[in-house]
Amino acid sequence: MVPFVYDENDSQAQRKALLCLGNDKHSIETSFLHYLYNAFGRHLYSQKYYLYKALAYAVRDRLMARWKHTWLSYYEADTKRAYYLSMEFLIGRSLSNNLFNLGIDRNTGKALYELGADLEEVENAEHDAGLGNGGLGRLAACFMDSCATLQLPVVGYGLRYRYGMFRQRIQNGYQIEEPDQWLAYGEYPWEIRRADYTCVVKFGGSTRSYRDPHDHGKLTVHWDHAEEVLAIPHDIPVPGYQNNTVNTLRLWSAVSAEDFNLSEFNTVSYYDNVAEKKAAESITMVLYPNDASESGKELRLRQQYFLVSASLSDLLKHWKRAHGDDFSTFAANNVFQLNDTHPSLAVPELMRILVDEEYMPWDDAWDIVTRTMAYTNHTLLPEALETWPVPLFQKLLPRVLEIIYEINSRFLGFVSMKWPLEQERYQRMSLISEDQRIRMAHLALVGSFSVNGVAEIHSKLLKKGLFRDFYELWPEKFNNKTNGVTPRRWLAVANPGLRELLNKTIGTEWMVDLTRLKELEQHLDDADFMRAWDEVHRENKQRLADMVRERTGVDVDTAMLFDVQVKRIHEYKRQLLNVLHLIHLYARMKFDDSKPEVRRCAIIAGKAAPGYAMAKKIIKLIHNVAAVVNRDPDIGDALKIVFIPDYNVSTMEVICTGTDLSEQISTAGKEASGTGNMKFMMNGAITIGTLDGANVEILEEVGEDNFFLFGMKVDEVQEHRKHYNPAGVLEVDHDLRRVMELLKSGHFNQFEGGIFDDIIGSLLDPADPWMTLADFRSYVEAQDRAEAAFAEPERWRRMGIVNCARSGRFSTDRTMQEYNRDIWNLEPIEIGPIEDLEG
Repeated sequence: MVPFVYDENDSQAQRKALLCLGNDKHSIETSFLHYLYNAFGRHLYSQKYYLYKALAYAVRDRLMARWKHTWLSYYEADTKRAYYLSMEFLIGRSLSNNLFNLGIDRNTGKALYELGADLEEVENAEHDAGLGNGGLGRLAACFMDSCATLQLPVVGYGLRYRYGMFRQRIQNGYQIEEPDQWLAYGEYPWEIRRADYTCVVKFGGSTRSYRDPHDHGKLTVHWDHAEEVLAIPHDIPVPGYQNNTVNTLRLWSAVSAEDFNLSEFNTVSYYDNVAEKKAAESITMVLYPNDASESGKELRLRQQYFLVSASLSDLLKHWKRAHGDDFSTFAANNVFQLNDTHPSLAVPELMRILVDEEYMPWDDAWDIVTRTMAYTNHTLLPEALETWPVPLFQKLLPRVLEIIYEINSRFLGFVSMKWPLEQERYQRMSLISEDQRIRMAHLALVGSFSVNGVAEIHSKLLKKGLFRDFYELWPEKFNNKTNGVTPRRWLAVANPGLRELLNKTIGTEWMVDLTRLKELEQHLDDADFMRAWDEVHRENKQRLADMVRERTGVDVDTAMLFDVQVKRIHEYKRQLLNVLHLIHLYARMKFDDSKPEVRRCAIIAGKAAPGYAMAKKIIKLIHNVAAVVNRDPDIGDALKIVFIPDYNVSTMEVICTGTDLSEQISTAGKEASGTGNMKFMMNGAITIGTLDGANVEILEEVGEDNFFLFGMKVDEVQEHRKHYNPAGVLEVDHDLRRVMELLKSGHFNQFEGGIFDDIIGSLLDPADPWMTLADFRSYVEAQDRAEAAFAEPERWRRMGIVNCARSGRFSTDRTMQEYNRDIWNLEPIEIGPIEDLEG
């Protein structure tokens, strides 16, 4: 290993630099004021953003010494490391989380208070980082938090999107997408731009083969690329919980490799240069561009290759700096975790680097690849498994396509030796479909030594269905790693009232060992604890009610049942089933004069993909139904329906702490895992759900007395699908028939004729893959049971405490320990204290 130049003089200089970075109230106040007045030229009464920015820099200074120390400790240990490749890292706001993990949140709050500022207001001035969309990205962020807390040497690799997904605005019930300008102020205080580690990513052109006269006439392939794009890294610190470890999330920003040429100004070539620059920078402009067009598809493929090419180039540079051309221990010291199919191109790209640039024999290179790549699947929907047309690959990535062809040829030869004459199986397993599309999931399956699902039922269904052929070929590859969420972010930081109650009741160890929450069950008959629990939950519901009023203009009473469904809008997640039930409640009150014992506020939030017409129509339906119900004097305050726009991490931090009933109602066998269900459970909400995803394991933990189960099981869905008859379901269910009649009559769209015909048609279609109407009656009965339980406050309270107490299984600390035990095999590296830093 090449040692760092790190002498006593440098050590003394670092100690001097740390003298002003104490963690006491006075030191924090001094650092904050230094940045506010001296660096940014602002004052205490400036916009809250500048107070946030000054505080962020003051906190980043305290992270920096630990960050550097962590990196040096990993380097000097020369230990095995894991690299988590993901198109998304939905980290949300960082200030509150970093203060908490550093253990300086209280002193910071006191420092600001003495200056006349409020820490919560300053925290709220931070914009959510636009680096992800939904569960996939939030899971990646939780994983990074837990890896740092467990002191595992893990680096995250992703893309630094300029605009993120989009900001959702609602206009007349319709979703309007606007740019998410999370970098509107021009910078992100937490990141460090590391231009010295810039990589070059190549696209287009063609390949040529030749005999290398300097290497005994060896046949060599050269990629004559047509375009180069610079990948500039921006590093974000990821601190562990009060353990001195600060891991790295490295995000790549795309910049044109073409320099500005003054002599070409105002010439045709200048404008061509500008167009090329824009094309290059578009790679990291927006998360998940709409791929309905050919240009959108091309951009998404460019994004995926840009991520893996830059990340692997970066790692290989570091490796060669320390080990030269010796790759004999590369596989023993590196492992790549592919977060879904998006980074699957890491398989052929690493082959390309090893074969073409390091001149390694194919078999040796393939041995390294298949001992370092691990694949996590996040979907059971075949249509969600990405495929790319071969002509697009030929245009953008000609050399990578050749390598995929070679991998496929060798793989199918291997399969044919296992199963001779099974042509249909060969077609199913081929990396290239009959209609000439590259199957990205198959590429990841073939190139990885580990393949995992993200919930027990999901992993079983992968082996029985979607990946059955591959499981029969390589059963030893397949394993399960049930998802989780970080309890620091989703309980300790998001719910400070409950955190203090837990600390007082069972101590603080639960923050690093969530199974300790089980001790709460010893206090189920403690009247003082019960009263305190109620008070915390009432305050959280009030905070949520305030958000609802601010975002939607609707006033809701905290005594109502807060019935919540917040997640990406998609047919399989069945927001439609929720709406049908709400229409049923409305009809029961309107026509049967049946006032419910329990008043309900239904809260829905989530974004629809810009190109997903049906999902956007569902959002419109929710708003139209809400408009009718909320304004009907016959309904009054018995039922309110609200849709909170622009759902994001910060919004969820408020929602999950104030929820009573958590809606997890996807069609059984469609949801891989879900993590929102875990966040709600951890904060004491009770789940109403199907036997799908992680719901199955939540039910195992809490028991049927503390979970409102409904709907068909997976095998029942598969059997029922053969003869599914929505018309027959309507015929025997008066309530459902009335709901559908209200929809058909235009009751919710009196001046917008026919706008919901597509939704009605999908519900009544025997081929409806989500079988929404089939589960309606069971769902209504489960909702009735939930109302009955909520009407008994003591019973509901006990159910909530039991859910919280038994949520220990769903910490990402447990998840990452399992990844490490079964896949990565990393050694935790203890990071010692930083001299003179603790104040």
